[in-house]
This record gives sequence, C-alpha cells and structure tokens, in this order.
Amino acid sequence: MSGFVLNVIGDGATPELFRPLALGEAKILSPDRAFEWPMDADDPALLLAEARVVAEGLKLDINLVATAHRRKKLLIADMDSTIINVECLDELADMAGLKPKIAAITERAMRGELEFEAALRERVGMLKGLPLSALERTYVERVRLNPGAKNLLATMRQHGAHTMLVSGGFGFFTRRVAKAAGFHAERGNTLLDDGAALTGEVGTPILGREAKLKALEEAATHLHLDFAETLAVGDGANDLAMIKRAGLGVAYHAKPVVAEAAGAAISHNDLTSLLYLQGYTDEEIVKAA
Repeated sequence: MSGFVLNVIGDGATPELFRPLALGEAKILSPDRAFEWPMDADDPALLLAEARVVAEGLKLDINLVATAHRRKKLLIADMDSTIINVECLDELADMAGLKPKIAAITERAMRGELEFEAALRERVGMLKGLPLSALERTYVERVRLNPGAKNLLATMRQHGAHTMLVSGGFGFFTRRVAKAAGFHAERGNTLLDDGAALTGEVGTPILGREAKLKALEEAATHLHLDFAETLAVGDGANDLAMIKRAGLGVAYHAKPVVAEAAGAAISHNDLTSLLYLQGYTDEEIVKAA
C-alpha cells in the first residue's frame, strides 16, 4: 500500500534495529537519528504497531506519516510546554508564592479534566495584585525556547510556510516568544491590569480550544490551503481540536489524552522532529542562530 512512510526518530535510531520486519531500503534523514521506510504493506497500521513493539523500551518516536502534501505550508503551534520550556502562568504563580496550588489546576486543565476557560479565570483570579514587573521577570528568568524551535521555524519559513503561535497563555509572552522563535504571527489571551498590578481578570473572549481551531481554519482559508497542507502541534487538551483538524497533528511531549488522539506523537525528541516527520534531511534543515 502506497501513500505512507514509517518514520523513526531518536538517538541511535538505525534501520538495522527493525530488520526482523523486512521493510527493505530505508531513507536516512539524519545519520543515527532519523530515518523512514516507504510503506508497501497491506496494513500500515499493523506494521506501525509491530515496529513499536520491536522498539519497546527505546527512546524512539515511531509514526506513520502520509506522503501526500508532505511538507506543510502552515504551522500552528501551542506555546507553553511546546515551543517554550514552561507554563508561564505557573511561573507567574511562583512569583506570587502560589505555584503548587495553581500548577495543580494547570495540570488538570491540560489533561482535559477541567474546562479550560473556567480554569484559566480561576488561576488568573489568584494572581490579583501581582506587580506587572513580575511578568518581565518571569520572561527573562524562566522562559526558554525548547531545543529545535528556531531550526523548525527557520526551515519551514525558508520553504514557504506561514507560521503562527496560538496560545491559551498571554500576549505579553506570545509577542516575545514569537519574535524570539521566528513566527510570522501570534495570538494569546490578555491579562488585565490597573497600570501597576494585575487585576485578577483576563480579557474576553478567552482564547481556548475552539479559538485555536478557528485560528487554524481561518489561516488555511486565508492562505488558500487544503487542511492536508497544515501542521498543528501542542501538548494539552486545549490543543486537541486543532491537532485533530490539521493534516499532520502532532502531540509534543503531551498529556496522555492528547498523545492518544493525535495523528503523530513526539515523546522523546526535540522540535527538530517535526521537520523529520515532514521528510526533511539534515542537509535541508536551516541551522538558526
């Protein structure tokens, strides 16, 4: 059966590990790190399951990827714990001495156990009175781009893709992260303040699960793209709708509910993996400063 590749990513990944599956000639994307096989099996999904059994216990990400519209023309990405290393709201909570309490709510919301908008309002409400200086301090001291982020953005942009950061977090951070990573555009929620401190309120409408999906749909329409030409990546339950709608939906170091529902999952490797999933080789990846 044509139309798919079996994509394998991870340190030490070599085709020899999978010789028992008799898959034939592999294409090397990155020596000892990423490769793939064109699929000629009658049941690709079964072969995917068999490959994952062979690799059990190894830190390899193994996915079945459609070859049609392989290189995506639109990237929609979540910010917190996807493009960056932290949940910004939890780090703001740390500045207020409330991290354990607020982080517990964040975790439940990201797992899909709580309604996102209500959970966001509850957490922001606890931050009432936090000085605005805490936002800049959080960004400078805590926020870091995840490995591979700049290379991902630079490579997709060089190949003509439009890129958008869409976050249930806050515009204060999305604006800075989008610029640092190289996104064309960004969307985030608004923390309200009185000029000196947070009021404990968030601007409406709140950007949540449906708003992320809408951002994907609007961008695809504006760019005259088929959804097969789009890629969405995230880690939390509020990312599920856009992940399931995109041509390539990727759960990145995600909560179980997201990893189980996404078309592809990256659980062990960095954001460069999103390029390997699209068939890019090391020679084609832009090494951004």
